[in-house]
Amino acid sequence: MTIKVVRGNPTPEELAAALAVVRARAAAAAAVPPGAARHRDSWADPSRIAAHRLPQPGPTAWSRTYWPG
Repeated sequence: MTIKVVRGNPTPEELAAALAVVRARAAAAAAVPPGAARHRDSWADPSRIAAHRLPQPGPTAWSRTYWPG
């Protein structure tokens, strides 16, 4: 893996911190088995919207089109 600084002049400590974050994320991603299901928050679940009726057209319909509830 190659990391290239595109802009700026980071200090060695800043580069070490950035590399530590990248390596930790890569290790965490490698630790999850390929077929394992990921946990989704209910806030991001699209079925949360589909479970409710769509708003009826009207002057206040726009206020009811975001996450209901």
